[in-house]
Amino acid sequence: MTTEAANQVLEMLRDSERFSAAIPGFSAREPQLDMAAAVADTLESLDTLVVEAETGTGKTLAYLVPALLADGPTIVSTGTKSLQDQLFFKDLPVVIRALGVRRQVALLKGRANYLCPYRLALHREEARFLTRETAEQLQVVAHWAGRTRTGDLAELQELPEDAPVWPWVTSTTDNCLGQDCPQYSECPLMRARQAAQEADLVVVNHHLFFADAALKGEGVSELLPSANAVIFDEAHQLPDVAASFFGESISARQINELTRDLLSEAGHTAADLQALNSLCAAIDRAVADMRLAMGDEGRRAPWSEVAGLPAVNEAVNALLARLEELDEALTPLHKTSRGLDNCCRRCSELLATLRRLVAAADPQQVYWFENFRRAFVLHATPLTVADAFDAHRSRHRCAWIFTSATLSVAGDFRHFTERLGLGEVRTLRLESPFDFRRQAVLYVPEGLPMPDSPDYTRAVVEVMIPVIRAAEGRTFFLFTSHRALREAAELLRSRLDFPLLVQGEAGRRQLLESFRQRGNAVLLGAASFWEGIDVRGDTLSCVIIDKLPFGSPGDPVAAARIETIRQRGGQPFRDFQLPQAVLTLRQGAGRLIRDPQDRGLLVVADPRIVNRGYGRLFLDSLPGMTRTRKQEVVERFFRMLKAQDEHTGN
Repeated sequence: MTTEAANQVLEMLRDSERFSAAIPGFSAREPQLDMAAAVADTLESLDTLVVEAETGTGKTLAYLVPALLADGPTIVSTGTKSLQDQLFFKDLPVVIRALGVRRQVALLKGRANYLCPYRLALHREEARFLTRETAEQLQVVAHWAGRTRTGDLAELQELPEDAPVWPWVTSTTDNCLGQDCPQYSECPLMRARQAAQEADLVVVNHHLFFADAALKGEGVSELLPSANAVIFDEAHQLPDVAASFFGESISARQINELTRDLLSEAGHTAADLQALNSLCAAIDRAVADMRLAMGDEGRRAPWSEVAGLPAVNEAVNALLARLEELDEALTPLHKTSRGLDNCCRRCSELLATLRRLVAAADPQQVYWFENFRRAFVLHATPLTVADAFDAHRSRHRCAWIFTSATLSVAGDFRHFTERLGLGEVRTLRLESPFDFRRQAVLYVPEGLPMPDSPDYTRAVVEVMIPVIRAAEGRTFFLFTSHRALREAAELLRSRLDFPLLVQGEAGRRQLLESFRQRGNAVLLGAASFWEGIDVRGDTLSCVIIDKLPFGSPGDPVAAARIETIRQRGGQPFRDFQLPQAVLTLRQGAGRLIRDPQDRGLLVVADPRIVNRGYGRLFLDSLPGMTRTRKQEVVERFFRMLKAQDEHTGN
């Protein structure tokens, strides 16, 4: 039976005139109405709902309308900062205006997204010690700091996402002075947190939410006790995001930032700067030695692979000894200043964390490391987050709503709900209203070798060149590995007359802007381009996927989970690897059709989708497109699209 709250929501959404002023051509879709009613019921009953709303359903409106009409504060958590900004700056104003309600809304991001006035002032005094590029960027930030109202670094479009200045003008949980900061009253982060506490609806992101769930103190825990509802959009990302926060890590960067901040703070006190300089230099050398001892750049492996090596043992012991010396030297200085007190605490915490990670004593954690050109990270990741997340959810009596376009495997939600420990909850699956059979074709080429063939990528590229030409560029070429992406890029450079955009050769945002502007480009991307990207219209007419996206068997966390499933009598391929790959493929395929007017070709080059028994599960999980294995059908499809465009004058 539909509740009164659900009836009110349905009445609003069926009032096309109310929304069409803000959303031209708006008319409520049946799947959208079904989802909105289910969300309204869940908000009223303070229950849990898992809803898969495929592309075109209109899920954003379906949860925002009932959330804004309901009583009590709501937290909406998104998968990415870009989706956060879209919700806050575009979607919410439209819905609030259409509903005619007065609601206070707030945007809250992690601390790394906000200017830290204290650190800006601290490092402006030391600009002579920075590189020329960083010093120049520091002046850009300082100029902007004088006119910004929010302190949100997203406003600074003239600086790239990976600008070297960011660590110098933002805080971390390690170096933030909190209420002891002399500039606390003008802190943008604290102002954002205060606004969030006073709002009816707060937009956060998953990383921020789980930082707090893991007691890392990012500000969401202050909102949860009074929240009536938590709504997770792009909820398919939650298990992996949760795992990174319910675990523990330590990085070379954290240790190097400690020594850098310590010397900055000590320069303003009567501390023995020469002795501290010597200690910090020794720590920085020990960090560099440890990175070298762990092997090649780009390595990602279980800690057990290197823990017994003499060189690694020597490097670990040296780093522990140097940190112990620093910890001892800082003890009498911690009351000298707020900044030095903070550095003293950080040193003790980093020392304790490093001891735990190299001891690798908890059987419920996966201990592993990553090695980069000039840095390393040690991790402890839980085998499962189900119990931790269930405990967190049970502490807060409110409605919990999980939604995404990809939560089920051929209609089965168990893989998602079991990973989060959700138990028996209400699930709802809403298919896309798009006419995929008319709008799209699925092409599985004939004659390609199996993906383990050494010539596989070269063979795929050869078969795809005529497809890309037929599409007149306008293609996303998605890869399951960076190695294959680089190989394909080299093969394609001299073979195509279309602009070639390659991940790694420019930032993600820059590549996407260039793709949209050029109108006939071919973009080669790996993991981060498989989801969260919305390119509508004829600019994107073809999505090519090189392989079925099974996780790397060499990934240390996945390998440990697979072994645990096997030890418990399960079947790792059926229970973990296959459903994960199906969900990832659905995400990649979802880049193609984003609008009722979109048309295009999806290519899955991997022959296993048709010649292995499990391929049926992949096919059954994809939208009902027209299917072919013939290249001439693909070329005819694009000729037809071109003729239609010429006929309509597009």
